[in-house]
Amino acid sequence: MPLSGYFMAIDRVEKRLCRVASALDAAKIAYAVVGGNAVAAWVARADPSATRASKDVDLLVRRIDLPAITATLTAIGLTREDLRGLVLFVDPEEPSRKAGVYLVWAGEKVRPSYEVPAPDVAEAERDPEGFAVLGLGALVRMKLTSFRDIDRVHIADMRSVGLITYAVRAGLPEALRARLDSVEAEEDQ
Repeated sequence: MPLSGYFMAIDRVEKRLCRVASALDAAKIAYAVVGGNAVAAWVARADPSATRASKDVDLLVRRIDLPAITATLTAIGLTREDLRGLVLFVDPEEPSRKAGVYLVWAGEKVRPSYEVPAPDVAEAERDPEGFAVLGLGALVRMKLTSFRDIDRVHIADMRSVGLITYAVRAGLPEALRARLDSVEAEEDQ
């Protein structure tokens, strides 16, 4: 893909995130941006040049709000798809599921094997860009709970710009602190 295509893809994700967040804010539906976009938002506060692009939008929401979320997001042109326990909204202008808006249920385990459930949207705060983003400590917990390759990369990114402080570390359950230690040991090799 030419470089211009890459930049246009990043721009589309950012516009989709802002459009969705604006619609949810207008409908007074609580949410928090999570995943790669949340990591980028936090990292950008410390060092904008250290951010990574994300191809989708992940939102932490309360399951009880699903009917209102569906009405709000379909009203702005997105199409709902239900995939084996996941709810996804696809933009007809970019119909790839890889570029969709994925919902993560607040207060519920994303997978039964996870140590802790996803945080509540009450742990969100306003990003300088205007959307609700999950608070740093809660985001680190989510990343350490999922602990996929991309989550470890995101932890390393946040650590590299000084976001994982003693206070963030102290707020982690013991099992997640051990995972953070393993990421740090890997990086220090």
